[in-house]
Amino acid sequence: MKKDLKIVVVYGGISTEREISLQSGQAVFEALKEYGFTDVTLFDLHHDNIGELLAMKPEIAYLALHGKGGEDGCIQGVLELAGIPYTGPGVGASAVGMDKIYTKNMLKAAGLPTSEYIAVHKSEMSVDEIAALIVEKIGLPAVLKAPCQGSSIGVEIVKEASALPKAIEDIFSYEDQLLAEKFVAGTEITVPIIGNEELQVLPEIEITSEREFYDYKAKYTQGLCHHIIPARISEADRSAAIEIAKQVYRKLNLCGVSRIDFIVGASGPVVLEVNTLPGMTAMSLVPDAARVAGIRFPELVAKIIDFGLHAKRG
Repeated sequence: MKKDLKIVVVYGGISTEREISLQSGQAVFEALKEYGFTDVTLFDLHHDNIGELLAMKPEIAYLALHGKGGEDGCIQGVLELAGIPYTGPGVGASAVGMDKIYTKNMLKAAGLPTSEYIAVHKSEMSVDEIAALIVEKIGLPAVLKAPCQGSSIGVEIVKEASALPKAIEDIFSYEDQLLAEKFVAGTEITVPIIGNEELQVLPEIEITSEREFYDYKAKYTQGLCHHIIPARISEADRSAAIEIAKQVYRKLNLCGVSRIDFIVGASGPVVLEVNTLPGMTAMSLVPDAARVAGIRFPELVAKIIDFGLHAKRG
């Protein structure tokens, strides 16, 4: 791979995860320079400047975006139409991975383990009716999610029926749809995978939080979360999680790098969700797993560039 490759690191964006994207993009930019790439530029994406990005004619765009407009297939579609290679999964995989409802539907159709769930649009029924439906179909405690947010934005764990109406209203402040999942007690882990056709599973990480769960504040505040590598789970659960993660990666036609999140409960690993453009900040999971696997951060981002150049997204 030539060192004068024209790389544009696309970061920022307009989603609720903009600040995290800025951190990821800066870290990637510095790592690419450290690796030895000589033509690397940062580009802060907004809704009205994508033409400027296309006019730069990069040989590859490194997508360090998070959330809507970055992980949902939109920027991927624009780059494909312009004939510009980019990092990470393609349009379809990004769209499904970004929407937790579609992800759950895919997992269920494929026979892969995921928690019981229902999805409701706010126009279908009143808040009180939605609350009653959650109690009837899911039970309590339940996990309520805004389906197209990331970094645990728009996530509520509800233990009492009296708290459901406010939690539902909070979710609808982000989006018009709501995903309600049965709460599964257990160990939270993530399985990062890199590669296109040939996959490399990085060491799984157990995630613990000083807060009620691994929320936005825990993820990005030093000392509020802990990454334990390898995860403190049985060998049987470890093997099962890795095999399921590889199946998810292939079912969604993922490429480059993605992360599959699990809860390992009494019945084994259960898939929570998929992250198609994982964070690359100083506190992010994928760089931690790569380091344990003997891959320095500059080498990791260089690998992701190479995967992007050779991806067959089809």
